[in-house]
Order: sequence, then structure tokens, then C-alpha cells
Amino acid sequence: MFNTDQKRAFIAVLLSGLVLFGWQYYFAPKTPVATTAPANEIATTKDLTAQPTAANPTGAATMAAGTPAAEAAPTTLQAFTLKKDQFEFTIHNDLSVVDMKNPNSVFDFKSLSDSQQPLKIQVVTDYGALDLFFNMVQEGPNKIVGTNANYGVNFEAFIKDNGRVHVALSSAKAYKYRLIFTATKKKLDNGQVRHFTIFTKDAKTIAVGDDKEVDGNVNWLGTDFNFHLFAMVLPKDTPARYKTTEAGQMFVEIPNATNTFGADLVFTKKNYDELISLGDNLHLSVDFGWFAILAVPTLRALQFVYRFIPNYGIAIILVTILIRLITFPLQYKSFKSMKKMQGIQPELAKIKEKYKDEPQKMQKETMDLFKKAGANPLSGCLPLLLQMPFFFAIYRVLYSSVELVGAPFFGWIHDLSIHDPFYILPVLMAGAMFAQQKLTPTTTMDPTQAKIMMFMPVIFAFIMKSLPAGLVLYILVSTVVGVLQQMIVYKMAD
Repeated sequence: MFNTDQKRAFIAVLLSGLVLFGWQYYFAPKTPVATTAPANEIATTKDLTAQPTAANPTGAATMAAGTPAAEAAPTTLQAFTLKKDQFEFTIHNDLSVVDMKNPNSVFDFKSLSDSQQPLKIQVVTDYGALDLFFNMVQEGPNKIVGTNANYGVNFEAFIKDNGRVHVALSSAKAYKYRLIFTATKKKLDNGQVRHFTIFTKDAKTIAVGDDKEVDGNVNWLGTDFNFHLFAMVLPKDTPARYKTTEAGQMFVEIPNATNTFGADLVFTKKNYDELISLGDNLHLSVDFGWFAILAVPTLRALQFVYRFIPNYGIAIILVTILIRLITFPLQYKSFKSMKKMQGIQPELAKIKEKYKDEPQKMQKETMDLFKKAGANPLSGCLPLLLQMPFFFAIYRVLYSSVELVGAPFFGWIHDLSIHDPFYILPVLMAGAMFAQQKLTPTTTMDPTQAKIMMFMPVIFAFIMKSLPAGLVLYILVSTVVGVLQQMIVYKMAD
């Protein structure tokens, strides 16, 4: 049977392991919290996904009296492409975005959503939200203008110097607008999940395929996947209502009718510094989690090392050693206590044997021995707990940072952002954890406990086998350095 101290130690280790390595697999994506907007701002239709009725099947409307006749809107799709430097943007004349190119992207635009129509802009008329066709004209390589004469809506688009594409709609009559983002549900082996991101006061994510509906003020929103972002940046704090569906669509209604509607479209690799330069808090699409205060300096440290040694695998090793050195003073007393625990193991065994039929007496004698020796029975858990904030920080950096995409290490590791193809790093990590286990003393442990603890490194290795190789490299190096530090402290204590 477990005594009280054994139970506490075992539960602490088990819960730490579950928290450390189960985060990505067992925690659902963050769901936006509903924000109640002022009543005069939100005035939406009952069903965001509703399509127009057949009352006006052609999308035509009678022009106001006195309005000059204009050319009828086309009813066939036409594609128009903007070009500026190495940036490109292609849109159909029904306001559906077709393609975007950014010189910093690793993957093409369509792979971000796996959809032929990642975004469509609709005008909400008296007949509902309609796909309007525009008579578009290309005015040079970097400007498109168009008009839908039936509804008197004008369109303009051009690429800014920073690669953001500005789109604008204007009309004499005030209209509401609806945006439809479309993507297919997908999850990669490294745990990357395709999701929609909505930035209000912070970035909230909804996995593609989840059914959610929320009202609130939005700054930007879009599709996020595999270290790339496609987003529409709206004027700050734009009232909006958005609904995601199981079919992989996000319907966004801009409920306040307006004569002008303008926004910027962004397609970019999620490089933290480039996102900062793009403004509008787009850098917060890089999710560093609760430990961002440690994650950002960790990213900066990796970038600093990379400037001098252009290999992110080596950068991870050096930064990991630095983290271990920083936390070593906090762990020193813990290591000394563990050494004392090693020294009293024979006496603990005698107490267990002597008082095996008297649990209360055994517990009292054990605690007296701990006090006399100056040992802490939970000292083996302290190094793990001290490492947890740094683990979460570097986990988020390595999981979320685009720097590792396509970054090789040595030999068989061709990309630190994906799993080790031969599982060598997880096996080495398990071996290092076994060594650490041997150095970490425990209170008297029955055979069942011993077997469970013996298999913990195997369980961790199994969990880590599909996670990015860069993350496994960090844990391996951290464990090896921890073992060396522990051995040095033990030798000094002899």
C-alpha cells in the first residue's frame, strides 16, 4: 500500500508529466468568449449562413429614378491580378479571393485553407447577402477598380508597400457586408491544427469544423495553419457577428450599414518580427500561451545565437544550456537534499520493515528521520517543477515559431518543425530520463510503484515521438545537462 508521502510524490510526478506532455493533445483549442456589444452596434440577421431567396435570382435591382444607365454587370467569373515587387493578389469579379503571393511564404496560398475560395465578400441587400458581379478594370499592374451598376457599389484594390492588400467598397446607399472564410478541417502529424483566428482584445482560435457563434468587436480575423496566416484587418473595434460551421466556413457579418467599407488582406509566414512590422497586433497570432513573458526572450535568444551560428538545432542546445545555468542556483539545494535522501535509504528500509504493521508509527519515524537528516522527500519533484515555466515557454516557441520550418539540424534531422523520422531523439531522451531516474532517490517504494515509475520515460518518449524534433532536442539536452549538474552536486557533497 502507498503511504501518504509516497502517494503525494507519485501524484505530483504523474500530474506534472500529464501537464507537461499532454497539453497539445488533450486541451481543446481556445474558444472565443462572447463579448456583448452595445445594442446600437449589433443589429444582425437571424441566420448568418442564410442564402438569398429566389425573389431576385439575377441579383438585379431597379435603379433609382434619375440615375444614368450603366453597363449591366457580367455574370461570368473573371480573374484580375495585382502585382507589386514580389507580392501578388488575384481576385474574381464576384469579390472572391483566388490567390496571394508573398516572398516570405514557405507554402502556397491555397494550401493554407485547401479551398478554391478562401474568402468571399458579399453585399447584404434587401434580398439578403448576394454575390455581386463587378465590371472590373485593371488600371496598371497595381490597381483594380470596378462597379456593380445594379446596386451602385464601387470597388477598388491595390497592394501597399508592406504587402498588405487594401480593398475598399463604396456606395451612395449604405449597405451591410458579409465575409465568408472557407477551409477544410485538417491536423498535421506535428499537432498543427487548421483553425480560424479572431482578434478582439486578444487572439482567440476556433478549429475549422467547430460550430460556434459569437458577437463582439473585431480587429482582424482569418485562417491560420502550418505557421502561415491569411487575415482580413478591419478598422479597429469593428462590430461583427461571426459563426463557424461544421462544413468549415466562418460567416462574418458587419451589421452596421455603411457607405464605405475598407479592409486590408494579409497573407504571410508567421515570422514574429515581420508580423510586428505589419502592425495591428498581427504578431499575437503567434500563440506563446500563458508564459509569453518567458517565451519572447527565449525566441530572441534563439535568433541571437542563429546570427552567429546559422543552425537552429545548435541554437536550441546553447539556449537550453543557458536556461539550465540560470535555474541552477534554484535547484542546487534540491540536489543536495536528494543526495541526503540517497544516504538515508538503508535506514528508511529498516523503518519500513520494523513498522510494517504500524502505519502511523512508520510515518512518524520516517518524518523524524527526514528532519534529522535535513532531507526533503519531495526534493526530486522540485527540479521538474522549476523547469515547468521554461518548458512551457520553449514548447510554445518551438511549436509556434516559424523559424524552425524547414530548418535542418544534422544528419537525419532535415526539418526541426516536424517529428524525428527515425525516432532516434525520443529514444535518446528516454535513455537520459532513465539515467535521471536512477540519480533521483525516492522514499521507500513498493514494487508496483517502482514499475510504474520505470515506464514513465517510455511513456514520455511515446508521447513525444510525433512532436517537433526541435522540442524533443530541447528536452533531451535539458535532461542530459540536469543529470550532469546533479552528478556534480553529488560529488561535491561526498
